[in-house]
Amino acid sequence: MGEDKVGSIEREPGGTTTEYYDVDVRGDRIERLLTELFTEHWPRITAGPLIEGAAYEIQFASPPKVTMLDGYLTIDTGLWHFHLCVNDHRGPASDELARIRRVARAAFFRTEGGSCAPTVWGLRLWNGRAEQMITVLFPSPQTELWQDFRRRYAGG
Repeated sequence: MGEDKVGSIEREPGGTTTEYYDVDVRGDRIERLLTELFTEHWPRITAGPLIEGAAYEIQFASPPKVTMLDGYLTIDTGLWHFHLCVNDHRGPASDELARIRRVARAAFFRTEGGSCAPTVWGLRLWNGRAEQMITVLFPSPQTELWQDFRRRYAGG
C-alpha cells in the first residue's frame, strides 16, 4: 500500500516481521479509540497481553461495560475486568509513577511470517517503561476494521 506511513519495522528471531503505525497518545485519543473498540466492536476483537511465552487471547461473550475514572479505562465483563491507564492520572501516585503507568506508546501493527497465523493485524499499547499493556487483535483476514481504525487514529 503506497499510502502507508510505517513508523518502524521489527524483525524477530522467529522470522516474523512487524510493521508499526504509531498513534498519538496525547490527550484522550487512546481513551476514545479503546472505548469505540470495546463498546461497538467487542464481538470481533480479541484482547490481552501477547509476549514471548504467553498469549492471553480473550474474547468477549457479551458487551463489556466501559468506564473511565482518574485516567483509568475499565473494561468490565461482569465476571472479570481490567484497567488501562490511558489518560492523565491524578491519584495518590507520584508524578513519576503516573508517567510510568500512563500509555506512552500506541501503534497499529501488521505481523507477517509467524508460525501461528500467516498475517496478524492488531493494536498494541506500552506504558512509560516500554512494557506491553495490551494487544488487541482484529479479525483476520477481513481487515476493513483494522484499516478503518488505523486510518482514523494513526493517519495511515
